[in-house]
Amino acid sequence: MRRRTRARELALQFLYTYEMRGEEAVADLVPFITHHTKIGANIAEDGLEQGTHTGQRAEVASYAEEISRGVHDHMVELNNWIEHIARNWRLDRMAYLDRNILRIALYELLFQTDVPFKVVINEAIDMAKRYSTSQSGSFVNGILDRAAVLIKEARAKGTTSIPSAPADSSESASKLAAAESGNAGAEGHAAATGNHADAAPPSSMVPPERQNVDEPGGGASHPNADVPTPRPTHRRMKRRPVRRWEKTEES
Repeated sequence: MRRRTRARELALQFLYTYEMRGEEAVADLVPFITHHTKIGANIAEDGLEQGTHTGQRAEVASYAEEISRGVHDHMVELNNWIEHIARNWRLDRMAYLDRNILRIALYELLFQTDVPFKVVINEAIDMAKRYSTSQSGSFVNGILDRAAVLIKEARAKGTTSIPSAPADSSESASKLAAAESGNAGAEGHAAATGNHADAAPPSSMVPPERQNVDEPGGGASHPNADVPTPRPTHRRMKRRPVRRWEKTEES
């Protein structure tokens, strides 16, 4: 396993613990990483040079701590990015692993400029497929692809190398406001006239046999006048024919 891949997995484990325990988990970050990377352990029996192996483990520990602290320090900004792109999904509705994978990847896209975007996205997709649900890979891929496009566009304008989460455009905001005002106007009209949409559906949505059943003044002389009478389910008994060799009572 590559060193940074292992570092991302350790960061994911820590962020999951942070979700469960809160701020008290931050104090255990260094002991957690030291325990899982085994820095300083005697590894001469591995057949590798101890200095090289220790350097690799130190690189894993350093990058895992950098990602973990970076996500923790920029949590609000990373959450804003996720909520801006995933419009139909609130952050609290996402799985713990999915949203923490997105936070790690967005932190790398925004702050680790030396890592290619393709590498960051592929690593996030692999973690989502390995540790989360079967649909998590495509979910993470869609959000990060859109985030990469927005980050590249912001950097192309030359404003800053670390763009903030974009606000909603005026067109989409006006459409949303118009939709909300239309819904509010419809609700106000229904409250004023007493015609609520959920009180009775249109007749076209009601089956013919159920129309005018409970509506007073619907044209039916009886509440159940339009309900068809069910046919009897029993069958008429047929008389069994008398065979030749059987004797009847008359014979």
